[in-house]
Amino acid sequence: MSVAVLLSLAGLALLDGTSVGTLFIPVWLLLVPGRVRAGRVVVYLGTLAVFYFAVGVVVVGGAGSVVAAVGGALDGRAALWVQLAVGVGLFALSFRFDPKRRGEGRGGVSRWRERVAAGSSSVVWVVGLALVAAVAEVATMLPYLGALAMLAASDLHAGVVVVLLAGYCVVMVLPAGVLLVARVVAASRVEPVLRRVDAWIGDRGAGATGWLLAIAGFLVARDAAARLWFMDG
Repeated sequence: MSVAVLLSLAGLALLDGTSVGTLFIPVWLLLVPGRVRAGRVVVYLGTLAVFYFAVGVVVVGGAGSVVAAVGGALDGRAALWVQLAVGVGLFALSFRFDPKRRGEGRGGVSRWRERVAAGSSSVVWVVGLALVAAVAEVATMLPYLGALAMLAASDLHAGVVVVLLAGYCVVMVLPAGVLLVARVVAASRVEPVLRRVDAWIGDRGAGATGWLLAIAGFLVARDAAARLWFMDG
């Protein structure tokens, strides 16, 4: 396992850390009037991380079983070609997201904001919100799907893959976690920053999707190309 692979996974995780579920909703939870309820944000982020970790284990484990069943015929290279195709596909898909077409994206974001504002502070509600957000977004968390393709195509031991998945999920919720700590430690200084982030979400957040897809596609394709043509085997 090379440093480049680790950096690629970390980059994809940070990209995933800017989605509605991993960043936008935590920002809105931190902006709810009154005293900051750090506990519910921690519960929210923990639920999200555990959900994506479980999905990753199932997906990578299933993909690994399929590759193992096919046997030596693939010799690992077919999986890398699939990974390369996924990366190129993500990069190509990014061009379909025109930053000028923001109306639909704002509508979806607004619905999530209203759901957070109208919710309660109970643990059950917070866990439910995290699960609903995760289920709604899991099919569109394309950087995560790209990372899973990278891990499925690798020849790493299952234990190492599990550790990498856990680390990925931690890094994925890290941006929101940093904002939470900053909000608790320096509320008066951080709240204006959170409000600017909220304004950016409503104004240009949806237009960032294309950039996220392009970067994720590049990282996934670069890893596959490097292992296909510039490494032994």
